[in-house]
Amino acid sequence: MLIDFFFALRAAKLPVSVREYLTLLEALKAQVIGPSVDDFYFLARTTLVKDEAHYDRFDRAFAAYVRGVEMRADFTQDVPLEWLRKRLELELSPEEKAAIEKMGWDELMETLKKRFEEQKERHEGGSKWIGTGGTSPFGAWGYNPQGIRIGQDKGRNRSAVKVWDQRAYKDYDDGVELGTRNIKVALRRLRRFAREGADLELDLDDTIHSTAANAGLLDIKMVPERHNKVKVLLLMDVGGTMDEHVHRVEELFSAAKSEFKHLEFYYFHNCVYDFMWKNNRRRFSEKFATWDVIRTYNKDYRLIFVGDATMSPYEILQPGGSVEYNNEEPGAQWLQRLTQAFPKHAWINPEPQGVWQYRQSIAIIQQLMNQRMFPLTLAGLEGAMRLLSR
Repeated sequence: MLIDFFFALRAAKLPVSVREYLTLLEALKAQVIGPSVDDFYFLARTTLVKDEAHYDRFDRAFAAYVRGVEMRADFTQDVPLEWLRKRLELELSPEEKAAIEKMGWDELMETLKKRFEEQKERHEGGSKWIGTGGTSPFGAWGYNPQGIRIGQDKGRNRSAVKVWDQRAYKDYDDGVELGTRNIKVALRRLRRFAREGADLELDLDDTIHSTAANAGLLDIKMVPERHNKVKVLLLMDVGGTMDEHVHRVEELFSAAKSEFKHLEFYYFHNCVYDFMWKNNRRRFSEKFATWDVIRTYNKDYRLIFVGDATMSPYEILQPGGSVEYNNEEPGAQWLQRLTQAFPKHAWINPEPQGVWQYRQSIAIIQQLMNQRMFPLTLAGLEGAMRLLSR
């Protein structure tokens, strides 16, 4: 009975294998869940989805199958902003509201698909097209007892059955901006576990083997806890054009501190020169020489730069090019020394990747980093972590 469900997931481009499908059937046969759609959802997601980045796609495919909804409308396409600009807001009497008929789910979705195919311009005050201020089930600032809200910041009547501008688990799409939890998921690509320290964790397999060899008398075996032994040196650009990226960089920093036990960090501004700092309030009184940083940490450390690489090219290529002081050597020289000292390195750029080609300084930094620059997105972080884990 679940063959159609399996093919629905494959049609949604989820990497679901036959082996995983058989595991789901085995779990159902063993009655590990009760007769509940919610329980089935979590069981199916656990057995069939291998990567949290696919949760959003799974949710849509699951809803389409369980609710009998075909995926007819593309909820990722953009609606022209001119169609949704607020010019009037409809106010109706209770009698007028009661006279408006509502569509069923299938009719609603099929009609929306047709509207996208047919509509070519803005509409307002009507009952049919995607628009504003009317009684159409598609749009904003109007009224319909059951419709799809598009382009309205907040619902007034709370009667929409779907909101075009909002989707559950949206943050798992590869190209969107990240939250701390999603960053942690990406950073986990960079892991090298080792058991070090005191014996604090039960070794179940060894305990079973030892107990059996001891004629059934319990013989508990302990092992040290597993820790991520990867060492990370994090260098973060701060100030200037980085001010507009503060929130996302803070999220990245927070996630990195929780994921990596061996994490060292320093700040720089625009480009690395002969010193860095750990406290921005005391950055001139408590400086750390870049040469000392290079000598302190060995090549086992993964070097990660975080910065928008947006500056005057002179700040990278010329002595004295720094905007804050007269540096004796160009920033490019220090970047080369750092990348040579730490062969496993990458640059994370919070600036949208679409503008990189228009920034001369970004092109220069990319060349100095051997093209190891990645955007601050889920896909970008995962790519950087895979590179650093080699």
